[in-house]
Order: sequence, then C-alpha cells, then structure tokens
Amino acid sequence: MAPIKRKTGSENDYARPTKKQKPSKSVPTTAVVRHEEPSFPRGGASVLTPLEKKQIQIQAKNDVLFEQETGKKAPKNEFVNEDDEPDAVSHTEQQSSKAKRKSKVKSKLSTARLESEEKGVRIEGLSYKRLVPGSLVLGQVSQINHQDVALSLPNNLTGYIPITSVSDSLTAKVGRLAEDNRESDDGLQEQEIDLGSHFFIGQFLRAYIVSTERDSAAGTKGKRHIELSVNPRQANSPLKKTDLVINSMVQASVRSVEDHGLIMELGVEGDAVRGFMSSKEIGKDTDTSHIQEGAVFLCLITGLSSNGNVVKLSADMGKAGSLKKGHFLTGAPTIDCFLPGTAVEILVSEVTKSGIVGKAMGVLDLTADLVHSGAAASGKVLESKYHVGDKIKGRIICTFPDIEPAKLGLSLLDHVISLKPHPTSSKPDLENPSPTRVLPLSTIVPEARVARVEPGVGLLVDIGVKGIRGFVHISRIADGKTENLAQDTGPYKAGSVHKARVVGYNYMDGLFIVSLEPKVIAQPFLSIDDVQVGQIVKGTVERLLLKEGGISGIIINLADGITGLVPEIHFSDIRLQHPERKFKEGASVTARVLSTSPAERQIRLTLKKTLMNSDEVWKSYDGLEIGAEAPGTIIKIISSGGAGAVVQFYGPVRGFLPVSEMSETFINDPKEHFRLGQVVKVRLLSVDPAEKRMIVSCKDPSAFGAIQQEQLQSLVVGSTVSGTVSEKTNDKIILELAGSHLKAILPFEHLTDGSAQKSSTAAKRIRVGQDMKDIMVLNKAEGSRLIQLTSKPSMINAARSGKLVKNLEDLVGGGEFDGFVNNSTSAGVFVEFANGVSGLVPKSQLPESALLLPKFGMQKNQSISAHVLSVDHEQNRFSLTMKPTLPPEAAKAENSSLMPEGSLSHPVDETLTNITDLSVGKLTQARIHSVKETQLNVQLADGVQGRIDASEIFDNLEDVKDRKHPLKQFHPKQVVLVRILGMHDSRNHRFLPISHRSKAPVFELTAKPSNLASADLDILTLDKVSIDSTYLVHVNKVAEDCVWVNLSPNVRGRIKALDLSDDVSLLKDLGKNFPVGSALKAKVVNIDVANNRLDLSSRSGTSAKPMTFDDLSVGMVLPGRVTRVNERQIMVQLNDSLSGPVNMVDLADDYSTANPTTYEKNQITRVCIRGVDVPNKRIHLSTRPSKTLSSSLPVVDREINGMSDLKVNDVVRGFVKNVGDNGVFISLAFNLTAFVRVSNLSDLFLKDWKSEFRIDQLVKGKVIQIDNDLDHVQMSLKRSHVDKDYQPPLTFDDMTVGHIVTGKVRKVEDFGVFIVVDNSANVSGLCHKSNMADKKSPNPKKLYEEGDTVKAKILKIDRSTRRISLGLKASFFESEIDGDDPENDAPERPVIGDSSSEDSEVDNLKHILAENVDEASNEWKDLEKPGDECSDIDMDDADGGGVDINGNSIKDSNMQGLVAGGFDWTGGIFTAKDGDQSSETDAEVPQPGRRKRRKAEPQIDHTGNLDAHGPQSVADFERLLLGRPNDSGLWVRYMALQIQLSEIEKAREIADRALRTIHIREQNEKLNVWMALLNLENAYGSDEGLDNIFASACQYCDNLNMHERLASTLIASGKYEKAEDLYTKALSKHGSNSDNLWLNVATFYLTTLNQPSKAHALLPRALQTLPQHTHLQLTSQFAALEFKSPNGDPERGRTMFEGVLGTFPKRLDIWSILVDLETNKGDKDRARGLFERGTKVKGIKKGKMQKWFEKWEKWEGKHGDQRSQDRLSQHAEAYLMKLAEEK
Repeated sequence: MAPIKRKTGSENDYARPTKKQKPSKSVPTTAVVRHEEPSFPRGGASVLTPLEKKQIQIQAKNDVLFEQETGKKAPKNEFVNEDDEPDAVSHTEQQSSKAKRKSKVKSKLSTARLESEEKGVRIEGLSYKRLVPGSLVLGQVSQINHQDVALSLPNNLTGYIPITSVSDSLTAKVGRLAEDNRESDDGLQEQEIDLGSHFFIGQFLRAYIVSTERDSAAGTKGKRHIELSVNPRQANSPLKKTDLVINSMVQASVRSVEDHGLIMELGVEGDAVRGFMSSKEIGKDTDTSHIQEGAVFLCLITGLSSNGNVVKLSADMGKAGSLKKGHFLTGAPTIDCFLPGTAVEILVSEVTKSGIVGKAMGVLDLTADLVHSGAAASGKVLESKYHVGDKIKGRIICTFPDIEPAKLGLSLLDHVISLKPHPTSSKPDLENPSPTRVLPLSTIVPEARVARVEPGVGLLVDIGVKGIRGFVHISRIADGKTENLAQDTGPYKAGSVHKARVVGYNYMDGLFIVSLEPKVIAQPFLSIDDVQVGQIVKGTVERLLLKEGGISGIIINLADGITGLVPEIHFSDIRLQHPERKFKEGASVTARVLSTSPAERQIRLTLKKTLMNSDEVWKSYDGLEIGAEAPGTIIKIISSGGAGAVVQFYGPVRGFLPVSEMSETFINDPKEHFRLGQVVKVRLLSVDPAEKRMIVSCKDPSAFGAIQQEQLQSLVVGSTVSGTVSEKTNDKIILELAGSHLKAILPFEHLTDGSAQKSSTAAKRIRVGQDMKDIMVLNKAEGSRLIQLTSKPSMINAARSGKLVKNLEDLVGGGEFDGFVNNSTSAGVFVEFANGVSGLVPKSQLPESALLLPKFGMQKNQSISAHVLSVDHEQNRFSLTMKPTLPPEAAKAENSSLMPEGSLSHPVDETLTNITDLSVGKLTQARIHSVKETQLNVQLADGVQGRIDASEIFDNLEDVKDRKHPLKQFHPKQVVLVRILGMHDSRNHRFLPISHRSKAPVFELTAKPSNLASADLDILTLDKVSIDSTYLVHVNKVAEDCVWVNLSPNVRGRIKALDLSDDVSLLKDLGKNFPVGSALKAKVVNIDVANNRLDLSSRSGTSAKPMTFDDLSVGMVLPGRVTRVNERQIMVQLNDSLSGPVNMVDLADDYSTANPTTYEKNQITRVCIRGVDVPNKRIHLSTRPSKTLSSSLPVVDREINGMSDLKVNDVVRGFVKNVGDNGVFISLAFNLTAFVRVSNLSDLFLKDWKSEFRIDQLVKGKVIQIDNDLDHVQMSLKRSHVDKDYQPPLTFDDMTVGHIVTGKVRKVEDFGVFIVVDNSANVSGLCHKSNMADKKSPNPKKLYEEGDTVKAKILKIDRSTRRISLGLKASFFESEIDGDDPENDAPERPVIGDSSSEDSEVDNLKHILAENVDEASNEWKDLEKPGDECSDIDMDDADGGGVDINGNSIKDSNMQGLVAGGFDWTGGIFTAKDGDQSSETDAEVPQPGRRKRRKAEPQIDHTGNLDAHGPQSVADFERLLLGRPNDSGLWVRYMALQIQLSEIEKAREIADRALRTIHIREQNEKLNVWMALLNLENAYGSDEGLDNIFASACQYCDNLNMHERLASTLIASGKYEKAEDLYTKALSKHGSNSDNLWLNVATFYLTTLNQPSKAHALLPRALQTLPQHTHLQLTSQFAALEFKSPNGDPERGRTMFEGVLGTFPKRLDIWSILVDLETNKGDKDRARGLFERGTKVKGIKKGKMQKWFEKWEKWEGKHGDQRSQDRLSQHAEAYLMKLAEEK
C-alpha cells in the first residue's frame, strides 16, 4: 500500500493535531496533565474552554509587563501543559476533566491530589508524538519499493525501512555492490538487489524507531517521515540471553540457507546466540529455495539448547498465531521479554467505551485503545463484552519508553492476534481476497454511511465491505475546518450518508482510510497506481531540470504529490532550441503517460503531439496482432552488426527495427536517416510475448503491392535471372530484376569464385545502369522482401547440374557440394549453401594446414567445396568435412560397420534388449520427444528414434479433440503404445523395409487404435485407394489454391480450395482456417496412379463424377474462384472445365455499388447460376447477395430475367452497353438489352450527345415500348419521364422584367459580363458595366471571373431579338432588403435558380417573445449598435454553412460538348437557340446614343453564326477565330471537331497554335487550352506524352493549379494510382502554403478510394506543415468531410468539432457549421442541443448572439414544433433577462 498523504499539521488520523511537544522534565507533572486530558483528542479543535483562553491571554499580558518592569523572567504559567500530548486518552468522564481544568486555573494542585491522579492508567494509542527513537512497534509490510519498504504501523501510521536497515547480511551485500560499482556513475543497478525477494506484503515485523524527523525536502511544514529498522540487533535490543524464553517472539535474519533449515542471526549479545529454523517451521506458503540471505522474519521461540546458545525458531504464522495451543507468554524473568509481537494474557482492570486497561503478571500495564480493542471495527460496546476481572489474550503492538511506570500497547484484533491478513468477511477461515482488491485505493464510494461518531476525532463509516469499516479523520471531513461532531445531531450524525473516497488502508488497524473532502474526491489521482499507461493527463510545469548542455527534463505536476518526468527527447516532435521559452514554470500542459513505476515512484510522460494524437497504444506484448500499426520513439540506433534501431512504445514494450525494414530503399547507416527521439510509425512483423521481443517495420505495405508479392513468390531459389544495376555501394550492388520491380542484392564477394581482391576488381568494372545476366537467386526472404543473388560460377554450375543444396533433403552422405564460407569460429567453419542452408565443418575435419592460420585461412563468402559427413534430420543440422574421403567401397564398408547392431541402451519398453527385436509389426512403447504439427517424434531407446505421422494416430475424425491442432493433446515425455511399420526415409519422406537401416535409424510407427489391436497391418498405398472412398486426412502443406494432405505416411493427395468446405467464408484464408496439421474428412474424387496424383474433396455430397453442363441448373449456388477481372465483368471458375462471367447487372443488388475491380484474382466467392446455354456451352453467373446469401436481403435494382419481367412505364436502371449512331443500348440483364433513341436521351438539346455517354455508365430510364414479337424494348432517359418531381428548366418566355435571378458568369468582357440563369434552358443575358455598381463604372475583369455566382435583376427584355439586360447594382435590391413586398414585381415563380435565404434579412427576435416578454421590447435596440459586432466571423457566412469544405474550388466553365476524362470541351454556350449569339453582341450597346460611335470601331465577323447550329466545319472555325483569337472556348471547340473526325494529331496542332495565338495577358484563356490539351493526351495519348505536356503547362501556368486540375482529370477518368502519385508530388511542393490542397487529397482518399486511414493521417501532417492561422479552418474542413463523405465517420467528425469548440468556444460560425451538418444527417436532437449549448457560451457579444437566435428561430420554423419553439422562447427570454441584470 502506498504511504498515506496527510494534511500538514496532522499527527495521525486518529488524533487531533497540536503544537510541537516540549520535553517534560517533571514526571509527576506529566502524569497529572496526561490524566487530565479528555478521552479523545478532538482533531483540529482546541481543548481549552473560552474562559481558559481569556485567562491565558491576561496571564501572557501580565508576564510581558512584568518582564519589562523588572527585567526578570516571568513566573511559570500555571496553565502551560508541559507535556501537551494530544493523543493522551483519559478513562475519566469528560465532565470531571473540565472540573479539574477549572480547578487547575484557580490554584495549583496539592501534592495529595497529584499522588491520587498518578494511580490511574491512561488509555492511549500510538501517535506520531508518542513515537520516540528507541520505541518498538509491530507492523505489517504494505509496500515494497526499490530502495525501501513501507510498514503499516498501528493507528494509521506508516514508516519506512531503508535497504541498509534490514539486516547485517543485506547491508554487507549492498556495500560489496557499491564497491564494485564505485567506478560507474550509475551506482546500484535496479536489478542487483530485489527487496521483493526479501519481504512479502502483509508480513508482520517488529520495527525499531530510528527517527521521526520531518522530510527536509518538504520544508518546515513538510511531511513527517518515520525511519525504521528491522535489523535484529535493534529490534531485539532490550533482550538478553536470559530473556529468550519459549513462546516469546524474536526478530531474526537469515544468515545462511542449509539443506534442512536456516541459520538465523538474533543480534542478542553479539553473535553468541544463534537461531535455527527447520524447513518444516518456515510455513506452508514459503519455499525454502526462494529464501534469500539477509531476509528477516518475526519468529516464535519453540525451544532452547541446554546452554541457551541455540534457539529453535518457527516462522509459521499459523502456529505462532494459534493462542489456543498455548503459544503466548505466561511467565518471564524480566519485563523486557514483553516486546511487540509477543502474545500475552492480561487481567482486565478497567473497561471504558474508548478502550481497555489490564495488567500482565500483575505488574505490567497494558492498554488497548478504541481501534485495537475492536470497538471501532465491530461497533460493539466494550462494557458488554469485557468486564473487570476477565482474563483475555492479546498481542503487544508497541512500547512507550518515555513513560514511567512502564506501559505497553495491546491489540485484541483477531487478525493481529492470529498474525494473518485481515479477512474481508466475518468468516476468517474462508479464503478471502485482500481488502484492497475488494475495494481498491482511490475508489469513490457513492454512499458511505456513518456508523459511529467520535467527537473531536472523526467518523467510522460503512463503505460496503463486510467486516471492514472506514475511518474519516475530522480533518478529512470537509475542505474547511470542522468544529463539532455529534452522534445524534449535525450533518455527520450517525446514519447519515455521504460521498466518500478511499485514500488508504492500514493493515494493522484493519480500517480503510476515507476522506469526505470534495477536493479529494474530485482529484484525478491520489497515487501513482491511479495513473494508467497511455492515459492523456493534464498538469502544470513544476520545474525544469538543468544540465551542462541545457534542459534535460521537465517535471510536470499532475496532482497533489504526484509528478511526472518528461525526458528531453519527448519535449516535442522536433528538437527545441530553447525549451525554457515554451515550457515555463506554472504553465499548463497536456501530456501522455509513457510508463509508470510505483515501486520507484516514477512516471514518464511525453509531450509529442504525434504520440498524443495517436489512438494506438501498445503497452503490453500480449494481444498485439501482426500487421497492426502504431507510433513509437527511437531510443537507440545501432550502426554496426545487426544494424537497426530500438523503438520504445508504452510501458516496457520495445521493438527492434532492422535496417532492412527502415525503408523501401537501401540504407547503409541508420544514423544518416534517423535520430534519437524521432517518432516513427511502424508495423508489427512478429512478436514473442514470452520472450518480450518483437520486430517492427517502417515500410509501407501498400508500396509492395500484390503484383510484387506474386512476383516474389514465383521467384525460385536456384533459378537464373537478369537485371539492371540501380545502385552501387561500398560492398554490394543493388539490381532491379528484369520483368519486375523487385530489387535484389549482389555482394561483391559473390561476383567471382576467386579472392576478395579479384571480386573487388570485377566490381569496379560494373557501372550503374549496366545490364547483368546469368545471375542466380541464392536466397529470398518473403517476410523482409530481401533477395540475395550470386554470380559465383561454382554455385551456378551446381544449380545447372542439379547439385545445388536448397534443403536438407538435397544432401547425400559422402557427397561433395559447393558452397561458401558464412562464418569462422573456434569450433570450425560454417558453410552456407542456397536458401540459407548452412552446415558446420568441425575443426577436426579441416585440413591440417588450415589449423595454424587465423580463421583457418577462410574469408567470408569465400567459395568452398566440402563432403557431407553426417545429417541429423531430427535437429535439422549436418556436418561437413574438407579432409580427403575414402573410396566408395571403403566408405560402404565403414558405414556397414557402424550399423547400430547390438544391445539397446535404456529402452522405453524394458522387454527390448537388442535392436533386432525391433521388427515390423512389433508392439512396443515409445516416449514422445517433441510434438510437431504433422508428426510425433519419439524415442524407443538411447540413440534409437522414431516418428508417428499424424495419419497414423486417429481412426475417426470424431476422436480428434482439436481439429485444427490434432496433436495438441500430446506432450513431451509421454509414453505411448506403438506398432512398428518400417524405417523412415528422410530423403523422400517414405518408409522402407526394416532392412534399410542407416547410421541413425528412424522407425516409422503407428499409434492407431485399430492397428494396435491387430497385428495384421494393411499399409495404405496409392494403388489401394479407390474413388468415392473416404479417409481421415491431415494437412501437410497449404498452397495458394489448394492444400496437400496425407492419407498415410507415404500417400499424399491434394484438395482444391473450392473442395475444402461448403462454407465459402473459410476459403478466404486457407492458412488460417486450414493450418498445417489440421484434420479433415475427405472423399477421393480422382486417381492417377501413373502420374502419382490423387485428388480429394472435403465438401459434403461431393461426387467423384466431375460436374458438367448437364449438372447445372438455374438457381444453384456454388463456390467459385475469380480467374480474371476487368472493368466490365469478372470471370469465375467453378471447376477445371466450367467457368462463366459475372456481368455488371449481376454483380450487386444495388447497381451503384457494382464494381468488378473490388474483386481480386484467385479470390473465392459464392455465385449463383443465372443462366445455362448448353448448345453454346456458356454459363452466366451472379454474385447478388439476394441470390447467394439470403433472399430476404434488400434489393435496390431488381433482377430482370426477360421481357416478361418488364412493363411499360417501369422505371429501371441499367448499364450502357453500346453507343451507336442512332442511340444508346442499355443492358438490363445478361440476355436483355434496351434501346434509347437520340430523341429520348435528354429533355435538353444535346449537340454532341455521344460524349455524354460511355460504356458501363449507370443510367436510369423508363420503359416506353415493348415489342414481344421482335424482342425489342425501348426506353427513355429524359428526366421528365423518370423523375416524378421534375420541373422543366426556365425558358426565355418565363423571364419577367424586375425578376430577381441567380446565375453564373459565363464570360467577362471589357464592356460587361454574360450571365447564364440558373435552372434554365441556357437562358443568358448581359449585364453592362454601367449596371454593375452604383458608383463609377468599374472594370468588369477586376470584379468578376468566369464561374462566379451572382444575383441579378432583369432590367429589360427584348422578345423580338430575344435579348435580356441584367443589373447587378446594390440599389436594385434595396426594396428586398428593406422588407418591401416583392409580390408586385415577382412573376409566377418567385424564386429562380439557386437564390437562397442567406442574403435576406431575418426577422428580429422580438416577435419570438411577443407573448411572454413585454418589458423586453427595447432590449434588442442595444444589440444593434455597430460597436457590438462580434469580431470572430460574420454570421452571414455561417448561415450559409460556414467554411466551405472544398475551400477555393477550381473555377470550371459550364461548357458542354465532347467529354473525355471528365473534361468539358466547349468554350462557351454554343448550344443556345437562335438569337442567343446575337443577344450577346447586340446587348453590348444597350444605349442608342452609343451605337453611332461603335460603328466606327472594328466589327467582329459573325458570319460563322449564320449557321443555326454554330460552326460545323474547319472553315467556320477559321472565320470565327479571325475575329476572336483570344476565345479559348472556340479553340477548344475546334479541337473537339478534329477529335470527332479522328484527327488527334491535328487537334494537338490546334492546341499548340492556340497557345501561341492567345495574348499573354489572357492567362485564363491559355489555362483552358492547356487543360484541353491535357485531357486530350489523357484520353487518346500516352502517359509519357501526358507527363511532357504537364511539365510544359507547369512552366507557363500556376504550378499548384495545374496539379489540382490534372488530378481531377485523372480521377474522373479512373486513373486513381496516377492521381495519387500526382497528389503526393503536389503535397511535397505546395503542402506548406495550400490548405485547400490537403483537403482535396483527403477528399480523394476518403470519398474516391475509400481509404479512411490515409485520409486521417493527412491532418496531423498538414498541421505540422501549414502556418498556424490556417489550422482552425483546416481542422473544421476535415471534420466536415467526415459528415459529407459517404465513407466518413460522423462520430469522428463530431469529436474533431468538439475539440475545436473546446479551444474556440466563441466561434459561432463553427457552431453553425456543425448544426447544418447534423441537420443534413437527420439528427435534429443533436442540432437542437448545439443551439442550446451555443446560447450558454460566455463572452459572445450581443450582436452575434442576436444572429444566433435568429438562425435558431429559422431552424425551428423548418424542423421544429410548437413545443420546441416554446423552448426557444424560454432561452431567448433567459438571455434577455441576463442582459438586463448585467446592466
């Protein structure tokens, strides 16, 4: 238990605080004063009456006057209590005590009175002032720290035992360690002395008080510190040799651990007396082997030797605590035998409600206070339980050495008497958990009931733990001072209930320490144990730690008495030059807990934003999943052997980051790329919780895609490849393999078979970019993606001749193989071959000439040839020799002499004597040596091994308990009954007759119950297997599309993935669901004995006959494997002969989600037979969930089987199948196509209608005609036919003078702007510059840009020429602002286009309160003052939705025409009706007076407009371009014409010509041409051409703008990977100055790619890169994106908004954004709650709040009801009343 924090000035929680005690010189006076004090000191309250206080003041004044007049010291004050002991407890009545004090004030006590008072014995408990050096006290170990041990003492005191005050043996050990480490700056290491092995929690010990000084580090009012010693020399200091009597308790330390017991030191009379403790007397819960020298025990004396020099001891607390067996002290030579821990029997002499007084042996006084008499815990009245004259047993707990006559403290508590932990129930015999486990410290108790009130002391409360109460000291009842407590009155009377918090537990008292103080209850932490690793905490900077180089750490104060350290590397994500400027003392900070160490009282924190913002916290090795990602901090970088870095996470969790996993590129020295303290995001590769080790990687898994993974898997060790040198270092060459993007390493030493100098010379001739051929793959590691090559001729020739060693099975005894030196050690030379296989050439097998050379004359990677000496397949190792070998005949003779003939050593079956007894069919016993996944390795005798294949263990699948791990039920050293089948051949994994014995024989055994019961063995071979027969098989190997299984040790078969299970979900991960060793029941479906091939199936109902077309029927649901994926369909294979496509209409029940690219090759999926065309042998499949899973699933687009399923007027969706000259063909089903005529494609006129449709485009149409005879279906795609709520676009005839419209600027000229009316049939008009502003005519090009949204008023309509004149002056809209009735001027439809209410003035809030607030009618007048405007952001912006999620969007013109990759090829509105073109030009001169002047100006040639359909030929465009050379729309239209004519090259030439012709000032026009050219290359050109044009465009146009525009084009054309690369480059170039770019990239990841993790990772990067002033807006935009994106997480968005609003609560515009987003999501309650919270934000100015209420009112009018509107009125009324009060 952690030490309990006490308030300053409180001696202990059971006694009131008093002034500092003065030493008493007169013993009689001390006794009298002690007798006069009340029964319980009132903690915090005064013991003096008001009269006594007044008399003391008068006496003090007289003393001062006396000294001033006489110069002598004033006479002694009669009222001074020389002892002033607050903890003294009198057994006399309180009224008698007051009478005595009053008598003492009037006169001094007489001598006779003194003598009579001294005869009484005070009942007093242990207190801080009663503890004096030399006192002895009994305690229990409550906490074991690194350098000391906390001991719980009686009456809620806690002392500490330093490591040097335990025993002489331990002190000597500490000294030796200090001597060994004196040259080290670290001193003692944490692991060198573990006090946890010397003590245990709850251990009873006798302690000697060394000192009771205050902690000097805490100042004059610091915490009191009690230093203890449990060294037997001090704990037994009062004892002499003659005082050691049986049944007394003595402290002893372990001197040595012997075989039969312990030699103990007692510290009595030097070393003359020793103790011995038998192993049987240590205690049943203590293991002798775990006892350390120097450990201390409180022991019972059970016997003495004849001379008294040897004492027999017992540390069995069960024995020592059993007083019924007489283990208590009945007699003693002196009273010094009565020490704490000893049990005694006393005669009760007095019983009061506050304690018991008794005598031992008739002379020694003992007292038990309120707590240790049992009254506090039980609540029983002592007078009814104990009576004067009773004999009771108790245990001494403390001494009072400064009191005469001698007196001791006694405990009658059951757990102290029995020396056992306090039980948590009324039945101590039961096994109960620790009290602190039942009710942990810092727990808040909602209802603590007061059980007893002790006036002036505190409260005893029931806190819900049976048998244990809580104690509340009077100083812990309230935050302030508590004057009086009473049992029956006041707020804290008996029976009252309060909220409390557990702050401690005292093992000795058996009481919880409880506080009722609100500040304690509200405190986040009370001890270090409350702080959780990974928790976000807040604190203040307490101080900065300085060192020679600067600031080395920051101490953060987290709570009262709890601080944490921020190391230097955790100050920030970047290195701070001046951390003292950022972290000043007293500043508030937010940190995250890295680790806690309660034993060392240490907390490590981090201030790194990267770690604080991360949701992944790895604080334990358990539960971590491979592939998980989390950030960590680099704490160590290793550059030499085993290069890499150590990454620290949370708590003790650390991982190793190899240099090969640091980056996709080669890293030579990690220190060049990483630094200490750097935060890196890593991915878990492997973890071993038992060893507390794990390997992590910084590589991006997406960078190594499925294609590269497949290429790596297909790469075969031993094959020859070619590649190009991409990099060259000091010792190796990096090559990129031909035909793939894989990179491999070729060390210099592997270039030749010669010396290192020769290899170095060959390396110098190799250059970067050079092609290298005939290089062999030496090794590959798929986990680390490492490929090693070799160009050694010896290795390449070995591979070509088939002698390349790639595994142990390739080794043949005596054979010679080529390899290279891997390492040289004192034991020999390790030779490595291919695939990482290495063997040892022992020193004895090296040539004699090599033994004298350093490293045996071998260099690393040196080519070498060696002979196989022996192979141990069991241990997977082999040995080689380089000595000359014997001829084959001699070797054969030698091998035959080594046959293991003869007697067996230590056979498992004792009936076996000779190896010849091991014959086929022999029933014997074997001992399991190891358990593998597919076999049991057993031992028959010493040197005689055997194996039991998994297929030879079980007869039936029902016998297998764990089908994934069948052999898990066996364990090593288990003896099993087996029968011999033959000899196992490790080369080909088959067994042979018994005569085929080798040097190390391995017997093939069986443990099947059927084989054990019968000696007739029928060994299964392939020729005995029949079709349709069923076998129990075990998985031997898992491949990509099948698993290999064993039917017997020598019969192996294959189960295809589709035949593994009826549950298709299990087929997605074969390795996980069918691991190696798993048991299956399979049926034989095909046998090919000639080719040694066996096919099986584990699906139910599988027939050996292969499925054909005749077996298929519509509606069948079958598993299939995806073999091909394209953008239109997927191909699914059902078996070797059946496969079919899944078309777009059959992919999903919702066509919007139909996307073939979501499937991957070799993916297993469930399909339904859609149709079978037997004559043409075609199958049509469907993956609709409603067909393959459940018919009850929702279906958006119903399945159409034929024309019979369609009716006229049905509205259906389909995919464009073909675009013809006469119309569009729509696929409605795999066998049904509908036709849409050109006239039914759109309600609008589409000039270039073909560009509006593309193959596989999803469209929605209405069936208008069905011809069953011709099998024709006609549809219409017009919105007027499909959409019920369709409103036709506005036409020219709908326009009315005075009408207010909205629109977009189509074109800007010097004389004005052309505006297209929203929601119209391309109705446009001209606003002359004279009608743009009320002031001087402005320059239109400075005011407007193409694409701007404007609101205009119709000034004039010329219906004959179809011209419209518009006005943009502010004065045109004054009547609308002033609230004039617009009905007189409005046409039939009052709102045109997108005009919204955001520009109109909302009504004043007064009418909301019209019925309820009469007197507040003038309140809002003050709100309208100009000075009251809020300075945050204008609410006009917030009403429209606040910050736009798209930021400054790219300006796109509303062009129509040829579509390629999402680009609009038109430069203006060329599809307007007759007269539109002339309206643009003729309206330029709205005033007749100016026409005459314009006649003299050059006129534009409009002859091209004579054609009603615009320019249609090259000549038309050339004529138009003569007059409008800067019109980009015309140039783009010209390019579109050439593309329609398939003249792609001419279109490029026109673009180049346009870029040369358009004036340099017309940058926007040039930009449009550049985009047209880019779209042209994207649609019809190559990637290289696109890159070249893009590079040129970036030189002439804004670089960022071009990146964003091209990215949009690539996204529209479906080239997501290229768009992602482009965005990545844009972020690296412009990420520091464009917040909109970050948002666009996030939208791309989240909405387009559906990759939320990548989108979420962008915001922290953006905030680190962008300036501070952009952070608020960008964070809000990212949060809004979570709402608006279909793949977003609204809950995450809410969290982000809450964080922003927590920092900027006055930003009502952000509140408004969140309200709109919640409203759009349909969560009206959340939106209403936001409105209410907004009204409660403090500090918002009146004008801003008025707009907020107006917005709320408008919102409630649309979404609320009468009740919610009344609630709005209440909030508005409350706000107005608050304003009135403030005035």
